[in-house]
Amino acid sequence: MSVKPKIHERHVVARSRLFTVESLEMEFSNGVQRTYERLLPGGHGAVMMVPINEHGEVLLIREYGVGIEDYTLTLPKGAVDLGETIEQAANRELKEEVGMGANRLHYLKKLSLSPSYMKSSIDVLVAMDLYPESLEGDEPEPLEVVAWPLENIGELVTRADVTEGRAIAALYMARDWLQTR
Repeated sequence: MSVKPKIHERHVVARSRLFTVESLEMEFSNGVQRTYERLLPGGHGAVMMVPINEHGEVLLIREYGVGIEDYTLTLPKGAVDLGETIEQAANRELKEEVGMGANRLHYLKKLSLSPSYMKSSIDVLVAMDLYPESLEGDEPEPLEVVAWPLENIGELVTRADVTEGRAIAALYMARDWLQTR
């Protein structure tokens, strides 16, 4: 399966304030033809941070997720603004969502979000050597910050309010990276 399918045609089928839906007419190496639709990313990328405080705790946020219609405990994240590096965006989002900046950022990995239906990805960074600094963000309500011992992430990810797959992956990647330092 190393031969990628041929894309014969692509066109935008829908657009909203947040999303663009693209249709692709494709042919696979075995001759099978399919039409696929996917969400195209907007903006300049996105970042997710695993902020670790001086006590070895990860700083999580509790925020409302309209997709699941409930509050979720997750990692701080956000869009990269035009002209920002991912490190600048990570620090800005930390200040907006957690009220902390980071003197040290370590890049972990780019994660795809849902490769069957989305072209989007998110860059994951570990944030350390934190210091207090707040910026006003775009959240409609204040976010609750929850500190959790990183060594207890097994217990954390079994909670009913921790459901975001990319955050769970980022927590384990950060824990493993920190153990090898």
